[in-house]
Amino acid sequence: MEAEADVVIVGAGISGLATSLGLHRLGIRSLVLESSDSLRTTGFALTTWTNAWKALDALGLADSLRQQHVPLDGNVTSSRITGLQTFEMSFKAKGKHGNHEIRCVKRNLLLEGLANELPSGTIRFSSKVVSVDESGYFKLVHLADGTILKAKVLVGCDGVNSVVAKWLGFKQPAFTGRSAIRGCATFKSSHGVDPKFNQYFGNGIRSGAIPCDDTNVYWYITWTPSSQEKELEENPAQLKQYMLSKLGKIPDKVKAVVENTELDAFISSPLRYRHPWELLWGNISKGNACVAGDALHPMTPDIGQGGCCALEDSVVLARCLGEALLKNSGGERKDKEGEEGKEEYERIEMGLNKYANERRWRSFDLISTSRVVGFLQESNGKFMNFFRDKFFSPIMAGLLLKKSDFDCGKLSIS
Repeated sequence: MEAEADVVIVGAGISGLATSLGLHRLGIRSLVLESSDSLRTTGFALTTWTNAWKALDALGLADSLRQQHVPLDGNVTSSRITGLQTFEMSFKAKGKHGNHEIRCVKRNLLLEGLANELPSGTIRFSSKVVSVDESGYFKLVHLADGTILKAKVLVGCDGVNSVVAKWLGFKQPAFTGRSAIRGCATFKSSHGVDPKFNQYFGNGIRSGAIPCDDTNVYWYITWTPSSQEKELEENPAQLKQYMLSKLGKIPDKVKAVVENTELDAFISSPLRYRHPWELLWGNISKGNACVAGDALHPMTPDIGQGGCCALEDSVVLARCLGEALLKNSGGERKDKEGEEGKEEYERIEMGLNKYANERRWRSFDLISTSRVVGFLQESNGKFMNFFRDKFFSPIMAGLLLKKSDFDCGKLSIS
């Protein structure tokens, strides 16, 4: 069975849904293919920094999410070894692009918010892409059920194991040797955790607790597990007890967050990233195909920019595609074969090249910074613990704000 679609987006995660919504705001219909049978909310929540709110404002979704999540006042870092606070920084500072805004957003509310703004039928679930090839000016997207979709534009938002990224020539993302456990605790009444980015470092472990609202707290632990520790991932109850034993000297109310987390409300996964130099000579776009989100720039979570960067991608990509697909006069679309089909293909190619050039160095910067910060935060030994607590904490806290002080621009087409 063969069907046609102007824009096919693979993956209904943050970047896929946000790109589709950006195109929808410009009057361009897209089809989003999702391999699972419903929206996937793995990860539970994400710290949404200033740059992400700029993107959400451009997409018209920010205000509804602001009403559901508390603003964070600042960043507090403490030692897991001594229990003492090592640094505190306010988020009320002003950046190049206005006041900073940081919240911890529940992933399901973000994905549902994006999906609910899309026209009915935009997302096609249980649609696993198995391969991609070409036919003239079109991409042929082959699904596991035998369906072949003929697309004018193919956008890969299909995560770290992206089929589209592989077609473009990217290698599989590398394993760092580190793992992350992420979870969300829901309380019947107020949890009492301060509305701050609460972080704890020491002995090779990094952890944190960040409130989403009055009753939900997102938390995480990252570390380099031994082979025996990796086996615990198969047993959530044992893994939870192990985590509690590894928390170190942290406040009781933060310990209570992990204790109150249900066994199905946390997940352990290895941390992966793309070598940043791959972005400098790799094909972010090729012809009428490109990648965005984790398919483009999988990174470690150490500066909290993975999802934020994906939202930036989506606005820039929608804007560049809008310029390519909409004519200057009245927004009328060309939909013919032959010479006009060639002209449209060339415009799409130019638009995607423009997107790739805008995102290449930004993605390189964020992947590289995340990797370095993660190394410093999880380094072990008395010297590194002392150096991090005394000197690196202010620098690393400042980097969080500096890297989020970015505006991807509006959706409007010039």
